[in-house]
Amino acid sequence: MTPKLDLALQFAAFPGAAAHQAVLRRPTVARWVAHALALPGEIAVRIVGEEEGRALNLQYRHKDYATNVLTFDYAQQPVVMCDLVLCGPIVEREAREQGKTLEAHYAHLLVHGTLHAQGYDHETGERDALEMETLEILLLAALGIANPY
Repeated sequence: MTPKLDLALQFAAFPGAAAHQAVLRRPTVARWVAHALALPGEIAVRIVGEEEGRALNLQYRHKDYATNVLTFDYAQQPVVMCDLVLCGPIVEREAREQGKTLEAHYAHLLVHGTLHAQGYDHETGERDALEMETLEILLLAALGIANPY
């Protein structure tokens, strides 16, 4: 049974945003995020342009570039509460470079961010990275999406 999900989906204004809105329909995003949840969740997903993505990455991670996904986790139990901020232009560029559809790359990054919000971390060691990547591959396969690695 899929845990209950309260999802907010927001789009900032940026060049080409309409193409991202066409791919990221609320029911689709909810299905991807809920599939990666072990507990109920209250999650906001915001798709931003490079300027906002860069500013957030600089402010919160002290890295002066836009990145594909940022996870701001506030609680893991009894409800997963987080904001997932994805930089649309970066996601689009990565999808093109990796030969993936925009939809498949967004699915991967939303599953990835949702796992981060539940305490998974691929930057703490090889074992943790392997555990998280393996779980991502299994979750995406169940959604009909190919191995992103």
